[in-house]
Formats: sequence, structure tokens, C-alpha cells
Amino acid sequence: MLSVSLLILFAILLVSVLSFADAAGDPSHPFTVHDLLAMDRISDPQASPDGERVVFVVRVTDLDANKGRNDLWLVNCDGGSPRRLTNHPAGSSQPRWAPDGDTIYFLSSRSDSPQVWRIAPDGGEAEQVTDLPLDVDAFAVSPNGEHLAVSMEVFPEAGSIEDTRKRLDANEERKSSGRTFDRLFIRHWDAWKDGRRAHLFIVPTAGGEPIDIMRGMDADVPSKPFGGAEEFTFTPDGRSVVFAAKAGGADEAWTTRFDLHAAPIDGSSESRVIVDNRGAVATNPVFSPDGRTLAYLAMARAGYEADRFRITLLPWPEGERTSPATVGSAGLLPADAAEPRVLTESWDHSAFKIVWSRDGVTIYTCAHDVGQTPLFAIDVASGEVRKLIADGKVTEIVVANERLVYGLCHHRGPVELYGLRNPDEWGTGVSPVTETLTGINTDKLAATRMGASEQFSFKGWNDETVHAYVVKPADFDARKQYPVAFLVHGGPQGSFSNDFHYRWNPQVYAAAGYGVVMVDFHGSTGYGQAFSDAINNHWGDRPLEDLQKGLAAALERYPWLDRDRIGALGASYGGYMLNWMHGVWSEPFKCFVCHDGNLDERMAYYDTEELWFPEWERKGPPWESPEAYTKHNPIDHVDKWSTPTLIIHGANDYRVVDTQGLATFTALQRRGVPSRLLYFPDENHWVLKPHNSIQWHEEVIDWLNRWLG
Repeated sequence: MLSVSLLILFAILLVSVLSFADAAGDPSHPFTVHDLLAMDRISDPQASPDGERVVFVVRVTDLDANKGRNDLWLVNCDGGSPRRLTNHPAGSSQPRWAPDGDTIYFLSSRSDSPQVWRIAPDGGEAEQVTDLPLDVDAFAVSPNGEHLAVSMEVFPEAGSIEDTRKRLDANEERKSSGRTFDRLFIRHWDAWKDGRRAHLFIVPTAGGEPIDIMRGMDADVPSKPFGGAEEFTFTPDGRSVVFAAKAGGADEAWTTRFDLHAAPIDGSSESRVIVDNRGAVATNPVFSPDGRTLAYLAMARAGYEADRFRITLLPWPEGERTSPATVGSAGLLPADAAEPRVLTESWDHSAFKIVWSRDGVTIYTCAHDVGQTPLFAIDVASGEVRKLIADGKVTEIVVANERLVYGLCHHRGPVELYGLRNPDEWGTGVSPVTETLTGINTDKLAATRMGASEQFSFKGWNDETVHAYVVKPADFDARKQYPVAFLVHGGPQGSFSNDFHYRWNPQVYAAAGYGVVMVDFHGSTGYGQAFSDAINNHWGDRPLEDLQKGLAAALERYPWLDRDRIGALGASYGGYMLNWMHGVWSEPFKCFVCHDGNLDERMAYYDTEELWFPEWERKGPPWESPEAYTKHNPIDHVDKWSTPTLIIHGANDYRVVDTQGLATFTALQRRGVPSRLLYFPDENHWVLKPHNSIQWHEEVIDWLNRWLG
């Protein structure tokens, strides 16, 4: 047994050691919103034609400018440190290689307007390629490198780009400010409509006049608000462009009809429909390396934006399809032309991407899968699916020689690029070799302390298995009890998957001392289409049952979660659910945070812009299906509200309009419920500006701390 004197000496030494460590300073700190914003964001990797190098975009947050800035970087596929290729305050994005590999084209606003520029991959001064009177939104390079397809917003009835420019200038000089509309959309996502459409123009890389190959079309390419260059591509011979488009009409606001069109690059004839998808979405056309097959993503159900995307193959050019209304017309294919082949009909996943292997034997893709977003390989001949990377969220896929280059993030870190060697041999007894190509955020992550995440499952609605995540607080101590941040995701066809989120990152709450619980209730993606469909016309019952049982399962499984200190947070559908829970299930919660949530489902139909969404979920508009808009309507239960609530809304949110948030705050104030409104006059459905993000997180954490202690 140690003597008292030795114990005293030991205590003195221990105190000295701890004091020294404290004086030296702990090099790490709990992860905060400032660390979240400090992370560099990698996107859009593109392999060189020889497969030796990958160019990619790195976004850094510029707090002084209160925005993000993009630049191009390069990395060798066989290793080596990434190097910056561009460094300009105006930013650089959308890199695309010329076919000879000697040039990288990209978009930049360094001439005060987004235009196409080019730079040599070994460096040097960038050169401007296009100098058009309108902004370029997206572009593609032809197979022979002689043409660019660029997207610009024009008035469809205008005779030229210059006519559109003159009309825009005249509108700026008008003394009156009134706007007139004859049909929907009036506004979409976060922008008012002014009659312009995003059209594709062909521009010779050597210079020349642009040609509008969508002349007169009442359609946007890329689609608004989130479409990109993945929605159009040159044909293998470079003589035409295939693109996905929703032909405008009186029903544009309540249809999901996206067909594939083809148009010659010389503008010699109008575009024609080559895939009529019968009112459902068809998009992301990608040609096989040999040019004999067109692959694309297609949904099967018209009007449903959350149907699963199936990878579909169309023989080319023998398999070109036209609209049934024009089949058999002069110059078009007969009615017995080859039909598309659905490659993934038996695979109950919704594919995000289509990437062909260099030999055309395999298609690589990623899809939500039980709380992960793996990398999959699909055999083109048989449709057999193999999982190459299982854990985390795969965001990008690029084929480069014998490697697959992919982007991957997870709960513990943002996207970095990795190389996977021998991908085609995986599952045949040969282990793949994974190589780290970038580590841009390694040092920043090492300076932070995060919480460990764990997935668990329980029996939810209909006694079906439901999955959830719990994230432990940073500096976790199993002897303590921690308050709970109960997050409810949006969509509702979304998922709290194993990714690194820049708006709802659980590590921010974990670092603030909270245990985080996230349930993928019925309606979530990655668990089969039937699981997603289960929420249709059941917004307030089946998901609610999952949330109730999920929270109970978490409290029972993890005794360090304090059942007496729970706050619930959600946005979009999650915000709706918070308002619904407030009236029908508020007992466990000491506070709520409701961001962009509907209060009145009936009025929300008339407020919003994309009418196909509520019409599918509610089985029609309110005058045809009134009971569907009332059975789970939060506004009918305001009389039971008593839980302190923070309301957050953006003025430019036209999906869930700001009056819904203001009305929720009014109801809380009138009932005398402790409440606070955080209103952003310059944000949409999300919070994008860096300083607004800081304020958002500080207000939310302060609200939780105030009511959960």
C-alpha cells in the first residue's frame, strides 16, 4: 500500500503535469460552425482524356466577402500533392477538358460576366473563349473540341441574343415596376420569372456567331432551379446535342414531364423528342464510349418527383425514339423502332449518376442505401449490381485509367477524393486498393474534436424496421447525461445519411454538448421505393409513429441521453413536422426549432410554386381532395401549443413561403408561448451566406441552451 507521503507526491506531480499541458494549450477544440465554414469543399472532378490527371473545384469560404469562392485544382491519379491551377477573386468553376488534353475550359466571371475561359493544365494565363452579351450558366465541349454548347437565358420570342440584351436594358430603364403574368410559374424557388428561358447555343471554339438550337422553345436547359451540365450532351459524332427538357405550357407548374430531345448543332431543323417518357422525368443522358448506347435516368410515374430513377439504355442511333404523336411522320422512325431497355428495374434503388467504364461493360453509380450512399458497379449485359464502397456518402465518380476516382464524405469529415484500383475485379477474389488523392481538410479536422456516430434500428410503423443515427457529444463521458437534439429531416423523401452536411451537421450540436438523434422515418430514401411511398397522403401519422418509437428506442438504448432535456429541430418537411408535433406530441420536448415549415397545408398549396408536389402527396388539389389537406394540418391544433419555439424563415423562400413562418410566430405570440423569430430577408429555403449561417447556428444553439440547460 502506498504511503500518504507518496500519494501526496503523486498528486503534486499529476497537478504539475496537468498544469503544464494546460499551459501548453490543447491543440484541438470542439467542432463549431466556424470549423464547418472553414472546410474546403471539393466538387466536380473531371479526368483528363489520358486518365492520368483529375481537375476539380475547391470552394473556400470568404468571410470578408460573405460568400464562397471557387478555384480549380489538379491532382495526379497515381498520387502526389494536389496543386492549385487558378487563383482569381472572380472564381473558376465547371472545368471540362478539351479532347486533346491540352486545354481545360471553365466558367469564370473575371470579365464581370460568367463566360467560358480556358487554361493549360500546366498553368499559365487564362484566356477568354466566349464574350457574349448574356451570362453563360453551363456548357459542354464537343467530342472533336470544335464547338461548345452553352446555356444562356433568352426571351424565346427574341430574334437574337442582342435582342434579349436590349430588352433587358430597356426593362432596367422603365419608370414603372409592375409585372404581368398570364400563367404559372410566377416565381420559382427563389427568383421571380420574367419570361426568359435557358436555351442551348452552339459556339465554335475558334470563334463565330452562336446558334440557338432551341429556337422558340418554351423550356429551360438546364432545368430550374438545380439542373446543370449533366442534363445535356453532344452526340458521339458531334453533329447534334441531346438534352432533357420540360416543354413549357399551361400545366408546367403541375407536371413532372421531362423528355429527351435532340437538335442539330447547325440549327438546320427544330429539336425533336427522342424519348417520350409519358409525363415522368427522363434526364442525364450519357453516351457509351463506343457511341452505340445512350444511357439516361428515368422515372416511371408521371407527377411524382420522388419516384426512383432507373438507369435506362437506348440503342444509338438505331434506337432513336420520337413522340408517339409523330411516329411514322416523314423522315422519322417507324413505330417498330427499338425500345429502351431498363437496366435497373429489379434494383430497388434510385440512381444518382451514370458513369461508363472505359470498355463500356460497366456502369458506375451511387444511391442511398440504408443510411449510406455507396458506390455501385452495374454489369451492362446482365444488370448484376456490386457494391464497391459501402460506407459514407459517395458524391462524385470519375473513370481514370485503371482507377475509379470518387468523392467521399461521412459524419467525421467533408468530401475528399480517393482512387479505387481494380474496381472491375472487386467481388472476384481480388481486393480493391483504395488510395487517398486529396487531404485538403486533414489539418483542419485534426484541430477539432467530434462525436462518434452509430446507426441503430427499431420496429416502427406497421412493425417494419426503421433506421436511425445517434451521435455522441464531443468529449463524451459515459458517466454523464446529456441533453438531446432530436433532428427531423426534410424532403420528406430525404435521409439523414452518413454524410457531412453544411446546414444540418450533427457535429455542431455534438460539440455543443448534445446527444443527437436522427430517425429515417417512413418516407425516407434508401430503404426501397415502397418505404418512400409510405408517406404519400400520410404526412402526420406514419412518420410520427416512427419518430415516437425511434426516440423511445434511443432513450432506452443509450442511457446517457437525458429524457428530461430534449429539443426537436427540423426544416422544410421537418419544419412542418415540428408544427404538427407541437399540437399532437409535444410532451417529451422542452423546446422546438422550426425552420421554413408549413403551418396551414391548405393555404400552402396556393402559396407554393411546384404544384405537382402537393398534388401527388395529397392525391389532388384541395378542391378535389379537401380531406387530405385537413387530416394532418398543424393549424387545426394551435390551441394545444405551449412549447417554447424558435421560428426561422427566409424572405426568398418560394417553396415554403415566409408567411407560413410569420403566421406560426403570430400564433405562438398570441397564445403567450415563449417564442423568437429569426428572419432572413436575403435567404431562400436554405441559409447560404456565411455570416447568416453563423448567426443561424448561434441562435439555434443559444435557444437549445436556454431551454435545455
